[in-house]
Amino acid sequence: MTQISRRSLLAMGGAGLGLAACGNGIGNQGAARLDARVDATRDYLLQRYPGTQELMSKATGVLYMPLMTEASFGFGAAYGQGALRINNVTVDYYSAASASVGFQIGAQQYAHALFFMTPEALADFRRADGWELGADARYALPDRGGAIGAATTTALAPVIALVFGQAGLIAGASLAGTKYTRIIP
Repeated sequence: MTQISRRSLLAMGGAGLGLAACGNGIGNQGAARLDARVDATRDYLLQRYPGTQELMSKATGVLYMPLMTEASFGFGAAYGQGALRINNVTVDYYSAASASVGFQIGAQQYAHALFFMTPEALADFRRADGWELGADARYALPDRGGAIGAATTTALAPVIALVFGQAGLIAGASLAGTKYTRIIP
């Protein structure tokens, strides 16, 4: 019979515990905690960029991603969780993930919000099994004075993306290639 060393037993136990944690939701944010982060993100937007009130009032739904974490060293990846709100009520939770390849190094965190300006765009997003931000989205960039609103973007865009609160060592934040998937926190 083969004897298992203490080191091997600990390694196998640690690997098993790690796999079990992936399957049972350990490490995932609870719904209440995620909603609290979304509330803080919404409040930050309204306080820092008052023009977002106009976007919120015209949007049929808003997906808030309070914290995206991105790291890269040749290959890059970003991940975050957030909530979709319709009439300021959470209806679903989503994760966002992206990957990139290229000359890049560093890490950063940022938040973003997607404003669904048409019922069709919102329905397409909710119906999709893994929705990817496409070319039909327009980016709204807040200036230092906090001026942003529907007038500063195109009124015909079905989805308006707003990236804000960047902190870290990577220049810029892009949502291109970000895939959104419905989750249960």
